[in-house]
Amino acid sequence: MHAAVIQAADALPVYRDHPDPAPRHGDEMVVEVLATGLHHLTRAKANGSHYSADGVYPLVPGVDGVVRDEEGNIRYVVVDDTPLGTFADRTLIDPRRSVILPGGIDPVRIAAAMNPAMSSWVALRRRVDFQAGRRVLVLGATGNAGRMAVQIAKLFGAAQVIAAGRDTTRLSALTALGADETITFDQIGRAADVDVVIDYVWGERAAGAMMAMLTARGDRSAPLAWIQIGSIAGQSAPIPSVALRSARLQIVGSGIGSVPARDFLAELPELASAVAAGAIDVRARAVPLAQVTQAWTAETDDRVVFVP
Repeated sequence: MHAAVIQAADALPVYRDHPDPAPRHGDEMVVEVLATGLHHLTRAKANGSHYSADGVYPLVPGVDGVVRDEEGNIRYVVVDDTPLGTFADRTLIDPRRSVILPGGIDPVRIAAAMNPAMSSWVALRRRVDFQAGRRVLVLGATGNAGRMAVQIAKLFGAAQVIAAGRDTTRLSALTALGADETITFDQIGRAADVDVVIDYVWGERAAGAMMAMLTARGDRSAPLAWIQIGSIAGQSAPIPSVALRSARLQIVGSGIGSVPARDFLAELPELASAVAAGAIDVRARAVPLAQVTQAWTAETDDRVVFVP
């Protein structure tokens, strides 16, 4: 078979011949890969920069995908830490870490959406006590995951969703996806009284936004849940201690480790149904896996999905 293989942390994947997978124990099955997304998590685990990376090379990247099992079932699967990911013609999966999808689904659409959508979906379901009627700020809303977070917050019954980012053109498009208001970072005070922040930014930019919001907040005793998910603006944020003392602020993270694997898996069926039903707008671009080297570093607004 063929697979994308990475030889070292600083190397690009190369499409080449690769040994066929063979189950190592009774819980594994060989499946045919139909579509697999090129996610930020995929790149970060592959180059060793993600906290969950094990640094073992060579490896076949790919953290999830849509596959067909030997019985013909189409599944969305999340793969565990393994040197054989989903960027291959075939791979090994634990069926307990998958969900069988309904007939007629678009594998490319599912592969593009599930990973970025899962970040906010699981955060709101598993990391805070989110109730319909809450007001939500999505910090870093113009990225793929941020766009979906706007839609998912609305899907969960948010009374108001404010989308914040730097690119005003991309921000303006979010009103059609459910954003009640769009703001740039210098206008962050307008979101001072939200109940929940979904943060894909972190770094100094998030710390500055946090202090501006707390300063302008009408009632600092009202709970504010700040969910840290991504860190595109920096791995560390200089948050002064007064932020934690002067307001009823709760900062939590959502990701691998803070959310048990069983909780991620429990959310997969409903999320997959929402994506398949068109409840979440998905931008996907199918690319042959043979072009993985060129596509690995490509800048695109669409989620690249590799297909055989």
